[in-house]
Amino acid sequence: MRVVLQRVSKASVTVEGEIVSEIGRGMLILVGIEDEDTQDDINWLVAKIIQLRIFDDENGVMNLSVKDVDGEILIVSQFTLHASTKKGNRPSYIRASKPDFAIPMYEKFIQKTGELLGKKVGTGRFGAMMDVVLVNDGPVTIIIDTKQKDF
Repeated sequence: MRVVLQRVSKASVTVEGEIVSEIGRGMLILVGIEDEDTQDDINWLVAKIIQLRIFDDENGVMNLSVKDVDGEILIVSQFTLHASTKKGNRPSYIRASKPDFAIPMYEKFIQKTGELLGKKVGTGRFGAMMDVVLVNDGPVTIIIDTKQKDF
């Protein structure tokens, strides 16, 4: 499981002209799922995200978590995070899970995130063509991959 996490001052997802989710200060999380992912990957990754100290304290030092600042989270599925560009110029998405596996994992990821955050999280619509708008605060952008826990 791979995420691109962005600290935002606001973010939203629009599908077919309708805003389906929007948040203020917090995190936009793009999540890519592959067939080898497990509940253990979800548990580890969500705990890491919730505890990640990327928000400024009173001294302007990134020392606070999203929970510490009562921030919000918006989660958007993104199969292209598993793109391989090794050969040629057309990315291959062979590592990205198909919907029958990815949807339940995405839903478990959302559920676990809300549970650890202590409030409902915003989401995109799995498989939909989405317009994602964000104001990256910092900018702060972090990539986390459960297959690289030891790096």
